Amino acid sequence: MSPITLDGSVDEPAWQAAEVAGDFWMVLPMDTSRAAVRTDVRMTYDDHNLYLSAVCFHGNVAGPYIVESLRRDWNFGRNDNFIFFMDTFDDQTNGFTFGTNAAGAQWDGLIYEGSKANLSWDNKWTSVVRNYADRYVLEMAIPFKTIRYKQGITRWGINFSRQDLKTTEKSAWAPVPRQFPTASLAYTGVLVWDVPPPRPGPNISLIPYALSGLTRDYQHSIPTKGRFTAGLDAKVAITSSLNLDLTVNPDFSQVDVDQQVTNLDRFELFFPERRQFFLENGDQFTNFGYTNIRPFFSRRIGLGGVPIRFGARLSGKLNKDWRLGVMDMQTGRVDALELPAQNFAVLALQRRVFARSNVGVLFVNKQSLNYTPSTETPPYSQYNRNLGLEYNLASSNNLWTGKALYLKSFQPSVNTPGVSTPGVSTPGVSTPGVSANNNVYAANLQYNSRQWLVGAQFEAVGRNYTAEAGYVPRRGYQRLLALLGYTFFPTGGQVLSHGPQVQSTYFFDTFGRQSDNETYLSYLVTFRSRATLTGWIATDYVRLLSPFDPTNTGRETLTTGTEHTWKAWGTQFTSKPQSLFTYGFSSRYGGYYANGTRLNLTIDGGYRFQPYISLAASASYNDIRLPQPWGRTTFWLVGPRLDVTMTNTLYLTTFVQYNEQQKNMNVNARIQWRYKPASDFFLVYTDNYLPNGAQIGQDVPGFFSVLNRALVLKWTYWWNV
Repeated sequence: MSPITLDGSVDEPAWQAAEVAGDFWMVLPMDTSRAAVRTDVRMTYDDHNLYLSAVCFHGNVAGPYIVESLRRDWNFGRNDNFIFFMDTFDDQTNGFTFGTNAAGAQWDGLIYEGSKANLSWDNKWTSVVRNYADRYVLEMAIPFKTIRYKQGITRWGINFSRQDLKTTEKSAWAPVPRQFPTASLAYTGVLVWDVPPPRPGPNISLIPYALSGLTRDYQHSIPTKGRFTAGLDAKVAITSSLNLDLTVNPDFSQVDVDQQVTNLDRFELFFPERRQFFLENGDQFTNFGYTNIRPFFSRRIGLGGVPIRFGARLSGKLNKDWRLGVMDMQTGRVDALELPAQNFAVLALQRRVFARSNVGVLFVNKQSLNYTPSTETPPYSQYNRNLGLEYNLASSNNLWTGKALYLKSFQPSVNTPGVSTPGVSTPGVSTPGVSANNNVYAANLQYNSRQWLVGAQFEAVGRNYTAEAGYVPRRGYQRLLALLGYTFFPTGGQVLSHGPQVQSTYFFDTFGRQSDNETYLSYLVTFRSRATLTGWIATDYVRLLSPFDPTNTGRETLTTGTEHTWKAWGTQFTSKPQSLFTYGFSSRYGGYYANGTRLNLTIDGGYRFQPYISLAASASYNDIRLPQPWGRTTFWLVGPRLDVTMTNTLYLTTFVQYNEQQKNMNVNARIQWRYKPASDFFLVYTDNYLPNGAQIGQDVPGFFSVLNRALVLKWTYWWNV
């Protein structure tokens, strides 16, 4: 093959000789015709890289391309873009996605569960985009060492996706029904290799890091301290489809901060994993189970000041049908918390059955090392283990999906019924050995066609089931859910589609008595401009199984066994993404606990000076009115964000969050320079304040008192051995 230079031009002989994939199919607004906007795609390869070029012609609507910024892993719905999806095992379940927006900002991720993309995954590849008067042209080089595939395979699933917001058209090379994302691997086309993809050869990557920083804790009167640390990640390709990841003394200080929320829930909230080490093939571990029944949740490892000493993970495909994941992580002792060193071991094995379904087994072991709990105050358990079996249904056409799940936990004692706290034993009656009521049974089935959405789900979680290394915010219940929706498609006008959806959920306690019910009726209108409007009404019933403060601020609580019913209504609107100024709002008004009322108003907006600057801000206001002793309680949650992207390798992000409920203000500013593919410099500044916090004694004139500050400089380098 003649050499290819990534320069945004397709004049090289190799491109001219390559077959053109064109004649895309429209996915949105409707999936019944060919695309109106032209896209030409070519692919070729050499011994080291897979190459792709795409010529994305402008449509018949005048104006510049639409992008938010040059920030990596951008929001799909707000950018003109080209993305492609590879099913390198031709199993229609797991794969890779790469792409760029029209300004050249990169996108990469892992495809899991057939259509979902994890964009937190990051790897080594290069791309260039050049804009012309009537088109933009992109070229990519994906090293074979970056992706995973079966040695000797000659057929991959592949699809190309194009979004042109000016014409509101989304299209794909292989046709995809409009109710599914273009990432759906069930609808990929076929890439046939003339000879099998080349062996990537020795595939070992070393990723060292060095970090220095300054921290000061005003809250505990600890003066400024310096720190220096270093660590190493390594990736070793055991085969072209099975990878060994190693880490020693990892640090994740550069990871995006969590977006805070006003918490009025009775149970623990979920925040997603963002740390790179846990992401590749992470779905096999963390997506086992359901949204609120996860026997393993990697964020339980190494957060809250707990150091990770080292870890290893072997994951990938054994062949087309078998998938393996083994992980072992070791954390250090924290004397201030009397927390012992702990080991987290996870084994996951998955077997494909039928066209796209699979059967999976998961075993999780969390073990405290050299630790014997005190009989008076047992804050940590000696061990907690989970064994699970699940069947994931996915029909060949993706219309039917479902899951059946069984879990069992093992621990040296039984906690009293209630809300589980990971890693902490609840004092109360305990029984040595394996306990009863420590099982989970769950199943769901869903049908999703162009017009109909029908689903049902059942869950039963024993009151003694415990997943200390997982996320199970509620125990001791049975849950029934039913879902029904229908979508209408007008033949013309400004409305693209509209339709109702009703969902009803019932919870029962361990004695079979109803404890919760919510029935939710909504109506969604989608406009041809991509703007959306939703209106909803809901009825709620709650019988409290434990005391609860309805403001979640540590004040007086409602009594166990009290019953509460209310009705509420609300709206939600999202503006069209084509405008330089975009906005959205939501509202909720109605009843609340103890015959009270709750008003919630949320608004968010953004303005882009494309492609270099993106401004965004959100604000949420809650007004809760209850009888005494609570009275009236109000909360503000405000979060402005500034993204300045000088180039697609140099970014400045500043995120400010003010949470009145948590009495905290957080500032996080980060400069990232990607000086080579997958190699970075980070400069991160964080600041936490206590609003109106004179009690700490470190006043910032006006409103705030400093809690703590930190400045970190981190360097990483990706070295292919």
